[in-house]
Amino acid sequence: MRAGIAFLVLGYVLSQFYRAFLAVLAPVLREEIGAAPSDLALSSGIWFLVFALMQIPVGAALDRIGPRLTASVLLALGGGGGALVFAAAQGPWAIHIAMALIGIGCSPILMASYYIFARIYSPAVFGTLAGAVIGFGSLGNILGAAPLSWTVAAVGWRETLFGLAGVTLAVAAALWIFVRNPPQAGKPTSGSGSFLDLFRIPGMWAILPLMAVAYAPAASIRGLWAGPYLSQVFGADTAQIGMSTLIMALAMVAGNFAYGPLDRIFGTQKWVVFTGNLLCAASLGMLAAFPGAGIWMATLLLAALGLFGASFPAIMAHGRSFFPPHLVGRGVAFLNMFGIGGAGILQFSSGGFERSMQADGAAPAAVFSALFLFFLVPLLIGLALYLFSRDAR
Repeated sequence: MRAGIAFLVLGYVLSQFYRAFLAVLAPVLREEIGAAPSDLALSSGIWFLVFALMQIPVGAALDRIGPRLTASVLLALGGGGGALVFAAAQGPWAIHIAMALIGIGCSPILMASYYIFARIYSPAVFGTLAGAVIGFGSLGNILGAAPLSWTVAAVGWRETLFGLAGVTLAVAAALWIFVRNPPQAGKPTSGSGSFLDLFRIPGMWAILPLMAVAYAPAASIRGLWAGPYLSQVFGADTAQIGMSTLIMALAMVAGNFAYGPLDRIFGTQKWVVFTGNLLCAASLGMLAAFPGAGIWMATLLLAALGLFGASFPAIMAHGRSFFPPHLVGRGVAFLNMFGIGGAGILQFSSGGFERSMQADGAAPAAVFSALFLFFLVPLLIGLALYLFSRDAR
């Protein structure tokens, strides 16, 4: 099982890479195939929405056939195939198709590891294990920053994508070989064991709104808007963008590890999540208030956003505490659908919002100030509703 989990973590490195690499590729894709930032916002949003919609079949597949087949087949066909389509792209439409396929391929990876943790480990350590997977997996964020910019400069972006396709297929093969399915859960003592049973769990309802908006700011800004922001407001080149996004990515890695054990240290899941996201909101507010304060101040605030915005595993652990054993696969996938789906919707909307601001002739600093507020307002609403959630100690 250890080897299987190790390769699932490696698969999640790829998942994090694919959701974040467009920010660094934005300048070269615009120059060579005419993909504007709004086009890439659509592509990124497609990745998130396809990923989210896949959680329903993924959750059912995990409970019925297990993580081995679910993760390996989808990663090979979707992830490997999508990377090949991306490498051969001649226009923005091909990037849209490629990101949809990659979203399908990445959709089962994290939930497969969470399913294994929930089935064979104590619920008390679920948050720590969940945070560790995302923390190690967030190396993909790092690889999608400065290292990607160096690789693209050295060999070209198409050659880089062909190489990524080969790596993705190799990881999928390793999942097929090494992942082992945990024992199946017993029959449900109540309900039918379907997704509908999740709607009957009252502890979920106040968690879902925050789950839908908490991941979006850090993921969207790191994966898409950080590059255009630093380029348009400060005139940063690809190397500078790569360095600033690398710092933000490292902060996101640290945040995932930090959130993991905090529920056991403080004896509460609710207030760890609430406090962290309140600090995330403060970071967004500072970016909105001072968008042109200097590239290093912007980098520092982006890093704070990444650090405090890495609450995904903590919210997942809070929700998982309400799931019976026979609904673990569907339950974690259901939460993931809200987290990724919310990020996808905001990604889609942010592209149109940015276009409208540009059309009005606003200065770059004003455009991105408004864009940061665009992500801040839903987060504040989610935090207000989360106050009504039930704690799990």
